[in-house]
Order: sequence, then C-alpha cells, then structure tokens
Amino acid sequence: MLERLAQLDQNVSSLEMLRAENAPEAFGSSITLQWALRYGLIESIQIVIDTACEVCSKNNLGVPSSYGDCVRLLARARYLSSDCAEELVKVIGLRNLLIHEYTAIDTGRLYGFLAQLDIFRRYAKELRPYL
Repeated sequence: MLERLAQLDQNVSSLEMLRAENAPEAFGSSITLQWALRYGLIESIQIVIDTACEVCSKNNLGVPSSYGDCVRLLARARYLSSDCAEELVKVIGLRNLLIHEYTAIDTGRLYGFLAQLDIFRRYAKELRPYL
C-alpha cells in the first residue's frame, strides 16, 4: 500500500507540473491536456478509494456502502481528521462525475481543482501511520 501512496505523490507532482506549465485557457483548446488532467485526477482519486477501502477491510472498521463511506469510516476510527475526510468525500464525487459524466465536465472548473491537490498529500500523511 505504501507503493500506492508513493504513486499518489508522483501523480500530484505531475498534476502540479501540468498546472505550472499551462495556462488555464490551454486546457480548453487541447484535448491532450484535458485527457492528462482527467486521467491524473481519476487515477489519484482511485488510489484514495483503493487504499481507504483496504485499510477499512484490514482493520475491520465496518462495512462501507459506498466509496465515500470508506473515507468516513477512517474518520470515525480517527485514522483521518474529519475535515480531511469531508474534502475527500467531495473528491470522490468528482471521480464519479469524471467517470460517468465526462462529456458534461466544465474544463475550467476541473482546472480549478488543481489548486486543491494538497488534499491528496494530506490524506497520505494522515493515513501513513496506520499502514
């Protein structure tokens, strides 16, 4: 699982570089940048989901009914702070939109999410002691 968190850190670094090297308007006109942004976010969010659900399962924290519940169970068991968990539940909702409503996603709003990437590093920092 530590490898997954290392991959998450690498993804966040790549997304930060993508943001630093490209103006927001470039994402509106470049399908390649849009794909890179979407894929980087989807993969990063999926790592959170996979690791959260695995920790819940291995530590018998409860039976989640959704991916968001995995994060909520971690917060309930104090593996994550409640504010980190709340942010991650929103991020998981973004993943669902990216996967299922990909044609309706506003690229400008998606680009705006690049300013909130610290939630991934915060998650890894809070979870790492329990791995």
